[in-house]
Amino acid sequence: MSRGPKPDNRKDNVEKLREQIVDTIENIEESHDTLQRDLADEQKEEIRAKNRRREQAIADKRDELRDEYAFQQKQED
Repeated sequence: MSRGPKPDNRKDNVEKLREQIVDTIENIEESHDTLQRDLADEQKEEIRAKNRRREQAIADKRDELRDEYAFQQKQED
């Protein structure tokens, strides 16, 4: 039995992107608590670098969220 590619189902993409953004924001907030601990400077810099990547990921996800929302609006019209 041959299976083809799954159909493109984008109905829940907006919600998934929102959840990913919220989760990433929560991770950043948790890391701020971690930075208050007595850590080596190297560990603190690693956390800060990861947070910079997280912030970029949030910006990218927000752009993608806007695109997906616009796509869904067109599909509903």
